[in-house]
Amino acid sequence: MSVEEKIKEERLKKLKEIEEKGENPYPSKAKRTHKIIEVIERYSQLSNEELENLKEEFFLTGRIISRRSFGKACFFHIMDFSGKIQCFIQLPDVGPEKYSLFSKNIDIGDIIEVNGNFFKTKTGELTLRVMNFRLLSKSLRPLPEKWHGLRDTELRYRQRYLDLIMNREAVDIFIKRNRIISFIKDFLKARDFIEVETPIMHPIPGGARAKPFVTYHNALNMTLYLRIDPELYLKRLIVGGFERV
Repeated sequence: MSVEEKIKEERLKKLKEIEEKGENPYPSKAKRTHKIIEVIERYSQLSNEELENLKEEFFLTGRIISRRSFGKACFFHIMDFSGKIQCFIQLPDVGPEKYSLFSKNIDIGDIIEVNGNFFKTKTGELTLRVMNFRLLSKSLRPLPEKWHGLRDTELRYRQRYLDLIMNREAVDIFIKRNRIISFIKDFLKARDFIEVETPIMHPIPGGARAKPFVTYHNALNMTLYLRIDPELYLKRLIVGGFERV
């Protein structure tokens, strides 16, 4: 049995223990009052005294990406789509039952909901003091080792979801691509272009001298060709009266 299989088996046992304790490891709803980046931008410059005077109740959600345990207390980081933040949980704040659940059954990779109030550590890091937490999704497979990350190029492309979890640069590329495409669309729409969708599968091959991918549609009893470019259908639209597509 490989190391990964052993970890999965161990986490399946933890999952069963969570269910036996009456907890739902995969609830359908979560409560979140702030994104992590919103908290960092609004409160990272405040002093400990100012943070103590805040009247807001903070609920954050995210994936646990690191943890450091110290017996009856634990520091850990959670990450959502916007960023990551440090959390602090200790036995006196959450009680023995909840702390036992966290220390024995919660792992790196799990997605949780935490609520509490903020303070700053001696190093000045904004940290959420956890007064309660709830498991949102139990992770059954381990994340890549923290310091070396995910470097195998083939694995990054085969398991893109893992690449997005471990490499913020990959997420940033997706975001930038989305913004570039949105900008191009807005630019064209402002000049009266109409966005249309053209078929993925064509009844005739297109794409000049490119070799087409050929398949057969059993229900329609016809040969189809994978689209190489949308040119033929765009030309038909122009013939039909659309001036800008």
